Amino acid sequence: MRVLYVAGTGRSGSTLVAAMLGQLRGAFAAGEVRYVWQRGLADGRPCGCGTPVPDCPVWTDILTAPPAVSAATAVSAAPAGVASPAAPPDAAVAAAFGERLRLRLRLRRLPLFLWRRVTGRPPVPPHPDDAALAALYTAVAARTGADVVIDSSKLPPYGALLGALPGIELKVLHLVRDPRAAAFSWGRRRGLDGASDPTRMDRPSPLRSAALWLCWNVAARLFWRGDAYLRVRYEELCADPGGTVRRVATFAGLPTGPLPFTAPGVIDLAVTHTVAGNPARHRTGPVAVRVDDEWRDGLSRRSFALVTAVCAAALGPFGYRVRRR
Repeated sequence: MRVLYVAGTGRSGSTLVAAMLGQLRGAFAAGEVRYVWQRGLADGRPCGCGTPVPDCPVWTDILTAPPAVSAATAVSAAPAGVASPAAPPDAAVAAAFGERLRLRLRLRRLPLFLWRRVTGRPPVPPHPDDAALAALYTAVAARTGADVVIDSSKLPPYGALLGALPGIELKVLHLVRDPRAAAFSWGRRRGLDGASDPTRMDRPSPLRSAALWLCWNVAARLFWRGDAYLRVRYEELCADPGGTVRRVATFAGLPTGPLPFTAPGVIDLAVTHTVAGNPARHRTGPVAVRVDDEWRDGLSRRSFALVTAVCAAALGPFGYRVRRR
């Protein structure tokens, strides 16, 4: 089973590129799957289709398929609760699983992950929960009929964890955006699932945004290389969306047949069943793909200087200039 993992940091365009690739035959855009346990099953937040994940017919079918049932049984071994063998894990069990996963992937463990990678071991140490993760992805592919499952979770250690699971052939799309643009985008107030959602998305400070950009993008480059790794810049995607999607599709082993572009730079998006991600995952119909350059005028001098200083050593290698324009 092939998984196309979109690696990088937030505000890099991963939701958009996953939705575009999800329109291709043989692809299933699953969203940020690492959040399915907490946001999807425990919190009951909306699927990309608008229905709460526990009630979405697609995810209900996935989570009650034989591989996922075995995953639910494995998850229920945790002391947080007991899952029915004929149903997905309940909210308490899923929340406990999601918290264990979060703790395994913390930024402070990055030196350990890199050391294990250098010494020829799986970057993320194995854990009994891994059987449930492998079963979940098997169920996604089996129930949707997808040749490629697209996971836009972005966090490099989670991608490294997936790559070590049995039965998963991992392809990594490393999506990078100018760190000043990402920092500016993080500063906008957004509901977790749209403007009317009272739960707000995290708003890391420019310093934290820059630190995360540097750590995770450099980590992605150190974790992966060779034929299973492709790096694309957000700015390239917006300049040539059709050509970029075809290039990524070829890399992932997906057909590059007709794409639903209704005009240059405008794609007609059908509903996706993404379990988590940017609120833009709920958009359907004609969507204009264009670069968001508002940061060039809107980002304060102080924030620009701070982010540039933190990320300076990596700007050139990733194709960015130090100057604002």
